[in-house]
Amino acid sequence: MKKIYTFLLLVVVSTAIATAQNKDTKKADQLYDRLLYTDAADAYQKLLKKGKGSRYVFERLANSYYYINDTKQAETFYKRVIKGRKVNPETVYNYSQSLKANGKFSDYNTYMKQFAEMNPGDSRAIAFMKNPNYVPTIMEERAKYEAKNMEEINTEYSEFGGTMIGKDFYFSSARNTSRKKYGWNEEPYLDIYKASDVGGTIKNADLLPGEVNTKYHEGNVAISADGKRMYFDRNDYFRGDYDKSSEGVNQINLYYAENIDGNWRDVQSVAFNSNEYSTGHPALSPDGNTLYFVSDMPGGKGMSDIYKVAVNKDGSLGTPVRLDDSINTEGREVFPFVDSNGTLYFSSDGHMGIGGLDVFAAEAAGNGFEKPRNLGKGVNSPEDDFAFKFNPTTMTGFVSSNRSGGKGSDDIYAIKELEFCDVAITIQVMDEYTDKPISGARVDLYDTFENKLSTKTTGADGKADFMAECDKEHVIQGVAPGYESNAVTVASANDTKVSSLLEMRPIEEIISDDRVVLNPILFDLNKHNIKPQAAFELDKLVAIMQKYPNMKINVESHTDNRSSDQYNLDLSERRAQSTVQYVISKGIDASRISGKGFGESKPAVDCGNACTEAQHQKNRRSEFIIIER
Repeated sequence: MKKIYTFLLLVVVSTAIATAQNKDTKKADQLYDRLLYTDAADAYQKLLKKGKGSRYVFERLANSYYYINDTKQAETFYKRVIKGRKVNPETVYNYSQSLKANGKFSDYNTYMKQFAEMNPGDSRAIAFMKNPNYVPTIMEERAKYEAKNMEEINTEYSEFGGTMIGKDFYFSSARNTSRKKYGWNEEPYLDIYKASDVGGTIKNADLLPGEVNTKYHEGNVAISADGKRMYFDRNDYFRGDYDKSSEGVNQINLYYAENIDGNWRDVQSVAFNSNEYSTGHPALSPDGNTLYFVSDMPGGKGMSDIYKVAVNKDGSLGTPVRLDDSINTEGREVFPFVDSNGTLYFSSDGHMGIGGLDVFAAEAAGNGFEKPRNLGKGVNSPEDDFAFKFNPTTMTGFVSSNRSGGKGSDDIYAIKELEFCDVAITIQVMDEYTDKPISGARVDLYDTFENKLSTKTTGADGKADFMAECDKEHVIQGVAPGYESNAVTVASANDTKVSSLLEMRPIEEIISDDRVVLNPILFDLNKHNIKPQAAFELDKLVAIMQKYPNMKINVESHTDNRSSDQYNLDLSERRAQSTVQYVISKGIDASRISGKGFGESKPAVDCGNACTEAQHQKNRRSEFIIIER
């Protein structure tokens, strides 16, 4: 999969170690500096095969793979660099992002913490340290969108964008094999295509007629509401001139064209274009009076920032203004889009996401926008997700992604927002005796089938908030150091907000004489595996043993008398050992806990063959005997 969005906005920050160029690396470095990362990676690999590997080569090789989104290869070579001295913080960040994309969340956390220590003032570091467990939190949330591959449009090449104007669908594609291949990813240069909505299916894609497409890249499209003007980006190629910066890089620039008799003609360059930086990814506000775009122009915060500029009545553009730091980070912010409600959508690898680029939404607020929120699973994936467009009236839209399972390197997906009835649950955890809130308690949200849905930690007020499906009963379990675990059932509700109280007793309350008294440890019929409810109770035993490090426990497991003596003895022994192993797995030394099964030989209620169901349940029990304290 290729990061096609990157070469539409050629933003590269060198993280290479300063070193003198020599004959061995000169060819590879020239390819790298020209942004031809696929060819550069091959050239650096040849150096390794010749035994000419160095930290410099490994880092540039890792960067080359990172920029073309081969995160597995990038991880391999960053790993060779990351443990050296004076590592560039951005290299550590890239390594952490590769780990995250490869599903190694624990290692990702480790290196994001290292990045934060190296660069504590970076907004990415600050956001991570505020919520280091955000990835599993997002992954636990229910997907609010459904994504479907648009197979009629996508090919083995890159397709992305997706702008619907009436029945016309505009997008970019690298399918035009008559174009020469681009060195970044060995695909043909991009062109703009137009397809049609035929009976609800978008198909019949053709090259956009007119003067917009050239032999170089053409990418993103924004069209005015009256259909008369199109803004788009392409390589800095205008009226036959292919311009480069002082460093030899051909930038991406913004252009516009007019619709003349159904063809896009009279292409013009916007006034703030430059050979020395890129401008691209155009988007129009709902009223057409503001043009949003992306640039790495001087004065920005990150590798690429989102800007806005006024569209005057005569069609001219004003002075660009960068959006504030709630939107822009030290990373890349790309592909803005503003829906009819004024909500800004954009992709970023600087805000906290679950993959490479994630899509974020920021509600309109006065002249600016609220804090961005991650759109979560469905829209976002472990890969790059970008070019999001959304119609809040139909609750449908498009997103482009190089996620696994697609047809090409980048594919366009149709997005549909799923309709759910949600209820906000606020749980407050309190000390049962003092009525004081318990901060730092872990609270888990379960459905009635014992599936864990989410985990939160209470704040100073003892509160934690969950979003759950309405009209369904839920169970919330609480665990806090020094307290007996407890649970509360939250009744089904169709209100928008409900509150519940979870009271917890100090852990000493579960000690009675020579025993630790727990609620029944329940097993399924003829089973011995530890179920979530049993684990919840056993966590209380773990907590008391952690508080009293000299305490030793003997677990005695018993059954009812409804099977043979030998079967019940064997079953109780398996249950006793499962219980012991669970406690050991939580960090309790094996020398402190033992277990034995007694089958039906020691009934709590000696009722013979006339036992009621309640009596059978009393006999099916586990007892926790304190043998040393």
